[in-house]
Amino acid sequence: MKILISGASVAGPVLAYWLHRYGFEPTVVERTPAARHGLGGHAVDLYSAAAEVTSRMGCWDTIEAARSRLDSMTVERFGRRPVEVDLSRMYAGISSRHVEILRGELTKILYDASRGSAEYLFGDSIATLDDDGEGVDVTFDSGLERRFDLVIGADGLHSNVRRLAFGPETEVLRPLGGYLAVFSMPDVFGLGNHMLAHFSVGNLVGMYGVRQTGQVRAAFLFRGELTYDHRDKEQQKALLVKRFGDYGWKVPQLLEQLPQAQDFYFDSIAQVSLDTWHRGRIGLVGDAGYSPGPAVGGGTSLAVVAAYVLAGELAKAGAAGLRNYEDVIRPLVDNSRKLSPKTMGTIIPGSALAVRLMPGAAATLAKLPTSLQRLVWSQNEVGKVFSSTALPDYSDLLKPESGQPVP
Repeated sequence: MKILISGASVAGPVLAYWLHRYGFEPTVVERTPAARHGLGGHAVDLYSAAAEVTSRMGCWDTIEAARSRLDSMTVERFGRRPVEVDLSRMYAGISSRHVEILRGELTKILYDASRGSAEYLFGDSIATLDDDGEGVDVTFDSGLERRFDLVIGADGLHSNVRRLAFGPETEVLRPLGGYLAVFSMPDVFGLGNHMLAHFSVGNLVGMYGVRQTGQVRAAFLFRGELTYDHRDKEQQKALLVKRFGDYGWKVPQLLEQLPQAQDFYFDSIAQVSLDTWHRGRIGLVGDAGYSPGPAVGGGTSLAVVAAYVLAGELAKAGAAGLRNYEDVIRPLVDNSRKLSPKTMGTIIPGSALAVRLMPGAAATLAKLPTSLQRLVWSQNEVGKVFSSTALPDYSDLLKPESGQPVP
């Protein structure tokens, strides 16, 4: 069975890897040119269920080695003393099966794990889809025409496959009232493995060193209501400058670097709301189908787990596995979506009281013994959701392949 996957970020490569292990022929198309694939992105978390999937793929050790390794954080607020947080102790207390990693690093690792398993088409995208019930005829922007048994959209919040098969995104996107902006810049502050953060009501501005490049990643999370074109980077940069131009702190130095940023990312923290994640022979996985909200809902872990489940259910039932996959993954999707508004409220302080209390609470938590930290973190709802998720076992469906471990 030939399966086309649109998107080569997280869900796409994971899906391609497992489809190949079950004997399918996956092709992955990615709009980004190969030379820019995997650049940029903010830090993301992989929790235990997703860690187990990547472990079964044989790339968990590489992921762990690429973790962010930030060791300390200084939190500042207007008119208050800075608070120092020992991040190395805090990360050790979260879980032995948790990692924070830059999204671009994760993308590269997953691509490396899957590129021998799939045909990759970089610098191209899907122009049209025609599902006749027996297969899907696909026309690409490049003019290439191909036929596939199934097409899966793993192409993110602004999914092209979703638009073509399910209709305009304005009908399915549900904004949560927040925004995220991220870009890379020179380490003008000499951060190294340190993080600087500034809280105010409705705003979080942070910057952290990226050891692999020697650069700094600047991040802005804020509340508001904006109208913009998600494809217009210059418009988005202008909106960020307008919002933070008078903010103070170290923001002027950050914004000075913004015009030169080549990996600028800006988007609303929004959820995707659909009743079903497939129509005929066209399906969706990860943020394309059920984004819980960038930076607030464990979307990266959800994408990894869901791609693993989708491949397994297709191996069990062929095209009918699209429906079965929805049934298996829906509880995890629903839980992730419920948590997102709460998580956003924690990350982006909504009151002066939150601004005052949050840094001190983080610093105190980091000072607790590891056993007590893990007790506290066990109540963290995002972590709990993925820790309590049992992965289905599809190992009896794997095709023997030289050099590949059977999980």
